[in-house]
Amino acid sequence: MTLYEDLKWRGLIKDVAGEDLEKKLNEEKITFYWGTDPTADSLHIGHYSSLVTAKRLCNAGHHPILLVGGATGLIGDPRPTSEREIIPYEKVLENIDGIRNQIDKLFNGKAEIVNNYDWMKDMDLITFLREVGKYINVNYMLDKDIIRRRLETGITFAEFTYTLMQGYDFLHLYETKNCIMQVEGSDQWGNITTGIDLIGKKTGKNVYGFTMPLILDASGRKFGKSEGNALWLDKNKTSSYELYQYLINSDDSKIEEYLKVFTFLSKEEIEKVMEKHENAKENRIAQKELAKQIITDLHGEEEYDKAVRISEALFSGNISNLSINEIEDGLKDVPSFDVTNSTLIDTLVNNKIASSRREAREFLNSGSISVNGQKVSDENMIIDKDIAIEGKLVIIRRGKKKYYLGVIK
Repeated sequence: MTLYEDLKWRGLIKDVAGEDLEKKLNEEKITFYWGTDPTADSLHIGHYSSLVTAKRLCNAGHHPILLVGGATGLIGDPRPTSEREIIPYEKVLENIDGIRNQIDKLFNGKAEIVNNYDWMKDMDLITFLREVGKYINVNYMLDKDIIRRRLETGITFAEFTYTLMQGYDFLHLYETKNCIMQVEGSDQWGNITTGIDLIGKKTGKNVYGFTMPLILDASGRKFGKSEGNALWLDKNKTSSYELYQYLINSDDSKIEEYLKVFTFLSKEEIEKVMEKHENAKENRIAQKELAKQIITDLHGEEEYDKAVRISEALFSGNISNLSINEIEDGLKDVPSFDVTNSTLIDTLVNNKIASSRREAREFLNSGSISVNGQKVSDENMIIDKDIAIEGKLVIIRRGKKKYYLGVIK
């Protein structure tokens, strides 16, 4: 397949601007950009489809520019329902550094990174109105979907002009770097077309753009977001194990789509994975392959192997080969308690691992309780620092899945 055919097959092209875009991508080497506002010091997995798409274009010989919006981030892209909070400039700078490091690593230094604050900071209001505002009709702006949806609840002038700022970004990159294409998620289509229109009116030249569909999970929520918590690309904020657990629990109905969107596996390789998966869905072959591809791309093989090792150890209950850091990664969200030099039965009851001494004895007699990976039946076993792993942690397991983390203070 050609590059364009591959993007289409993967479902990565939704809206297109530019009649000969397919020819441009297949037959020429162009400069393109995509952007993100630095609202946090790390990108999250929701950004990853855009990053992977940009990396595909880069691997095909096109030159990628990532625009980190130091200026637009100070204003905020309009949200569907409410105004964004203003971020202090010092925090914006800190966030940009974090994002820059991630992009450099992910693209092996091949992506050019720019900050629109560099060309916006010295532009006064009158110049902005003459150079940008004069060319974009208000009725045109009101017809933008995101602005139209905010009219009932209200939108400030700052957010209203956001599309003009992003349009100017495209014009600036076109004039200074011969950047002729913008690639974004589908929610940015209105901002892309503002830039295309501005370039056309000011220079008479045609440029290009395309958007990628929004990637959703089986419940219709944005991929990688659950109860407001993002899965960060920074492994210190979201460990490889946490990412692994999320990915291997992907719904069967979405897994082929995810393999197409988020991995560099070929059509033939994905078809082979899906054939094996369909013959033994209980083994979650496709989900494991998805996790392997994403984690290896983001953090390397060592982090992927570590995630698998933690997962297998916690599933089997054999945690003896895990380090303290690996245990803390794997048990980050389980209930924890302070170790207080008490008997096992008191520890179980006092920390609500069992509802009563009677239930605790039932657990112990049936072999349902393990301490540091070893099954225990002695209710008078002392839980203290002497049995703690490296003198720091005591791990109690009830049944096959319930873990509790005892911490030495």
